[in-house]
Amino acid sequence: MIRILDKLVGRTFLKLFGIFLIACPPLFILGDINENLAKYMDRGLTRWEVATGYLYQIPLFIEWSFPIAALVGAVFTVYSMTTNRELVAAKAGGISFHRVVRPILVLGVVLTGAALGLTALVPHTNRIAGRILKNENPIHAVRSDFVYAAEDGTTWQVGSLTAAARRMSDVSVEWPLSDSGPTQYIKAESAWPDSSGWTFSAGYLRYLYPDSSVRTFEFEKIKVPSLHERPEQLLEAPRQPDEMTYAEIGRLAALVQRSGGNAAKLWVQRAQKLSIPVAVLVVILFGVPLATSSRRGGTAYGVGISLGTTILYLLLFKVAAAMGSAGTISPQMAAWAPDGIFAAAAVGLLARVRT
Repeated sequence: MIRILDKLVGRTFLKLFGIFLIACPPLFILGDINENLAKYMDRGLTRWEVATGYLYQIPLFIEWSFPIAALVGAVFTVYSMTTNRELVAAKAGGISFHRVVRPILVLGVVLTGAALGLTALVPHTNRIAGRILKNENPIHAVRSDFVYAAEDGTTWQVGSLTAAARRMSDVSVEWPLSDSGPTQYIKAESAWPDSSGWTFSAGYLRYLYPDSSVRTFEFEKIKVPSLHERPEQLLEAPRQPDEMTYAEIGRLAALVQRSGGNAAKLWVQRAQKLSIPVAVLVVILFGVPLATSSRRGGTAYGVGISLGTTILYLLLFKVAAAMGSAGTISPQMAAWAPDGIFAAAAVGLLARVRT
């Protein structure tokens, strides 16, 4: 009997979850097209290019839909069993409420793992979509007080870079000479490129060795052919967090922090890469006991619970993220506070359910 009941509950939950997960992404696509259609026409994109770009963004839209779909599936599964007296029948047979909803909780853990997998996949598909839709990073005419991390480990800290003059001022560059050798560091008043590298003027060169020893040389002018970055690369705006993995955001945040910048927002966005997928399980825990609290209202009651919970979570999510970015609370607290509040409320609601 318990196996049959588990299959019934699990199958009902997955069916409702799947229906919403399939239905929701087209709504996101329609809204995004309505907002950006004029841009795509200005770029001369064909219908095929636009369609292909959105095809690669489907993982992002599915990621956005996961917590809401899980909540809708859990609420309507339990609410249907409540209104149809199936919960009463299960309790009469000696099966507690917590045992009845166990398949939903187990599936919630599985779906949380799937959401984490999507979080790792989405940055890569978003980059491909960006190239197809020609969402190139904008090029600044002038860029000030920024940090640029090259793929080979070279780190640039620049006070000012002007596109027209192709010249930088207040420049610091750090890069490793080899895996086991010293790190080379240059601090200069100005720098400019040519076809064979970069020329730095009025500064000093340091070799930072693994044994913590340092050798320093002052220079009036020095040529470094091993630096290959172009001003156009340095003038590009950084990728959006949706196009960066957990590790990439962490590296960028660490570089900004080392340069004296405010990296709080980046740390919050990095922590949210984990907290948002975990919200799938949290909202299930929160919605399941709520769905047993009333036997009136029909479908409208289930819709009301789902919408109310979603709006409340999004509100907490936005407020906590803003506080974390402003430094009012720590980035970790900002990212995990909504999950923590909902988890605490879920534990209280589950404890009050008549089993």
